[in-house]
Amino acid sequence: MSVPFSTTNVRVPAGFQNLLEGLVREVLREQPPDVVAFAAQHFQRLLEQREAGAIDPVAWGALLEN
Repeated sequence: MSVPFSTTNVRVPAGFQNLLEGLVREVLREQPPDVVAFAAQHFQRLLEQREAGAIDPVAWGALLEN
């Protein structure tokens, strides 16, 4: 997926769209009062899961996008 920006195209990294959609889903479901802190915790949990050997959400999202 590329996004037009001025006269150039910016390429969105593989899996990024899916990663953000996951965050948006959780924000809408939880309705946190501090979205920035919630996002930081959300991404920290994903990082811990990835480091523990679970499926990498970015790699998985990239597969879904293709």
